[in-house]
Amino acid sequence: MSSSHPSLRKLLPSTRSSQPLTVSSNGSSGQPNGQTVSKLKMSPGSASRSYLLVAVTVASLTSVIGHRFYNAPKLDVGKAAPQTIFAPAATTVEDTKATEEKRKVARKEATSVLMLDPLINERIEQTIQQHLNQGNELRQLAGSFPFAKTAILSLPVQTYLRQASAQDWNQIATAANRVPTRLEIAAARREPKTVGLDANQQKAFTELRSYRRTVDATGYSTLVEAITRARSRYVVAFKSLPQAPAPETINPVGKPVYNASLLNLTDPEWRQTQTRTLQAADRILAQGIPTGLPQSILDEAVKLQVKDWVPAEAETIATNMLLASLQPNLVRDEIQTRLMAERAAQDVKPEMVSIRQGEAIVHAGETITTADFALLDDFKLSRRGVDWVGLMGFGIVIGGAVGVYWLLERRFHPGMRCRDRVLIVLLTLSTPVLLALHVPSTNLPAVGLLVGSFYGSPLGVAVAVLLTFCLPIGTVLPVSHLLSSTVGGILCGFMAGRLRSREELALLGAGVGVVQGVLYLLFNVVSGAGLYTLLGSTVIHGLIGLAWSIVAIGISPYLEQLFDLVTTIRLVELANPNRPLLKQLAAKTPGTFQHTLFVATLAEAAARSLGCNVELVRAGTLYHDIGKMHDPLGFIENQMGGPNKHDLIDNPWKSAEIIKKHVSEGIVMARKYRLPKAVQSFIPEHQGTMMIAYFYHQAQQRVQDGLAQGKSMPPIKEAEFQYDGPAPQSRETGIVMLADSCEAALRSLKDATPKEALSMINKILRARWQDKQLIESGLTREEMSQIAAVFVEVWQQSNHQRIAYPSKPVSIQSSASKV
Repeated sequence: MSSSHPSLRKLLPSTRSSQPLTVSSNGSSGQPNGQTVSKLKMSPGSASRSYLLVAVTVASLTSVIGHRFYNAPKLDVGKAAPQTIFAPAATTVEDTKATEEKRKVARKEATSVLMLDPLINERIEQTIQQHLNQGNELRQLAGSFPFAKTAILSLPVQTYLRQASAQDWNQIATAANRVPTRLEIAAARREPKTVGLDANQQKAFTELRSYRRTVDATGYSTLVEAITRARSRYVVAFKSLPQAPAPETINPVGKPVYNASLLNLTDPEWRQTQTRTLQAADRILAQGIPTGLPQSILDEAVKLQVKDWVPAEAETIATNMLLASLQPNLVRDEIQTRLMAERAAQDVKPEMVSIRQGEAIVHAGETITTADFALLDDFKLSRRGVDWVGLMGFGIVIGGAVGVYWLLERRFHPGMRCRDRVLIVLLTLSTPVLLALHVPSTNLPAVGLLVGSFYGSPLGVAVAVLLTFCLPIGTVLPVSHLLSSTVGGILCGFMAGRLRSREELALLGAGVGVVQGVLYLLFNVVSGAGLYTLLGSTVIHGLIGLAWSIVAIGISPYLEQLFDLVTTIRLVELANPNRPLLKQLAAKTPGTFQHTLFVATLAEAAARSLGCNVELVRAGTLYHDIGKMHDPLGFIENQMGGPNKHDLIDNPWKSAEIIKKHVSEGIVMARKYRLPKAVQSFIPEHQGTMMIAYFYHQAQQRVQDGLAQGKSMPPIKEAEFQYDGPAPQSRETGIVMLADSCEAALRSLKDATPKEALSMINKILRARWQDKQLIESGLTREEMSQIAAVFVEVWQQSNHQRIAYPSKPVSIQSSASKV
């Protein structure tokens, strides 16, 4: 309470015990435990209403969710016929179940449509090109071939000379360089073969000797040097050929792609090999390689493509290169496959069942088949009706789910009102009702978001999970739709209670849409559906999840108003200083507004320390003194040094009436501006049933003075100087009462130490405790000490020391000159 006279601040602390508030060693707070327990007890009328609500909830959920039990046939497929049933007339009907089974088989056995995968083709071409690049590198090491004109040395001789051993080459070169004698010339004419040389050596010797005779020594030396360089480079290139199997250079059979034949190809032959190998690969890929093609068939196909297409000497290289690079490039065309499967299913003729009049449909004791059921159902003999046994069993399941929810509610939200439970039941019923209206997806994200934001994450998650458990039993719903919506509902329920703005809720809705779409896609892919055909439905399913979140955000304010709910977001919005009522408070009663802000700072810090609802405390504190706007000058903080209105009235009874009226007028204003009742409760409860002590003592003094003068004075009624209450009914309103009581005392402290401030706060808190103002709030004696420490800490932060500026102005120039 903010006093109406300066001396009132002095009277309030002094009217109570000066002993500081202490806590006993055993942790007892001194508060009767029965008071706290009594708040949790339920009156007989309230208990009966709760039991009735539970019964109505179980019945309504069972009846709405379990509609599949309403038209269940008693004589169904797989059951034994109780008696022989004859056909009342001749008919021919379709066995829909048998037809659908055949169509399922047709869809499953339909030939898959394959299509070429351009990405795989591109990878294959890149692999072939890598092999060709490797071949180019090896041939660059070996140098150009042929290294000499074929008119000088034939191609076989050049091939032989490059790869001949050093000994053989030396022997050939020595024989070619030596000048023959007359006897050797004559012998050569008779027998041209040189002694000690084999056929390849002899041919090389002959061509070298022939060339030497036609050119001078310089020309011959140039040829020998060319042969020597070619031999040296060939050795380097030969050693660089892949010897050990490597994944990038071997084909599936394990053969190296390249061998020495690569180095023996002429440059034109190698260029032709490169071009035609790529062309052969294009032809093979255009025909397509299916998955699972036997390797022997692929080998034969490659050999046929290569034969007579590339140079004969390069056939092995081209074959190995293609086999090392090719892989299946035909993939399943999901859209065309599904269309073909559907056409195959539609081509299946309906399974028809015919029967003559009087013929037995099923004999007693026989198991009813799908054909029998088709006839029984057509003749209205399947005895459709309510499956009471199944419905009662489902009711037991619903009762168990409601029991689980009841336990969670008592654990996480024990103060729930009847209207809150009605709202949760309505939100729960909305899911099966929408399914009955053939909405393509469940509204679990909306239900989880609304319940989570209204009553906290545990209940939001619980409702989504319990609905997921009950829906498949009582309704027919695709698993992929249900599971993805469930995850969306759980995510919304878990996050909604932690968000503080509509923008965060909007982001949550977008996230739920993405998660729901991705999970829908994964569930269907795992079950065997095609990826490409699911993309469209995945996007639609994700948009549906986002749409449900948008619907929940849109109807949330209306439900808050209709059911008087306080959510974190609504409390944050109510605490916005730009709200009309708070703007009026700041304009009409600026002193009260500043008082309110400091009280809010104290109360918010204490609530955070005790784990209370900080947003509720802040919003409730900002509105707790709005009633002072009915008469701003009746409260000293708004008089701004002007005359005290109560001195002019000079009537403690009227002054007390003005002070008391700020509570009743505040409630009227709160109702006019449709504040939640949880916020309205701060207006009367922050004063409780305390006495307006200053004017009560003033009235007592006047009565005593009148009696002393012999006047007849009426007795003082304490109710006229006492707030109507009630006392704080929650920890949050109790904290605000204490903060409101301590605010003026803390503001009056300037040079006090923290110990002195704590002593003063303890006196005020002790007074409120002894007045039994906090007996129904739930605050404990230990928490009172904690609150006092928090108040002093906040006071220290707001009363920090500042720099003492000099009283006389200092000349800038003189100061600068000193520097």
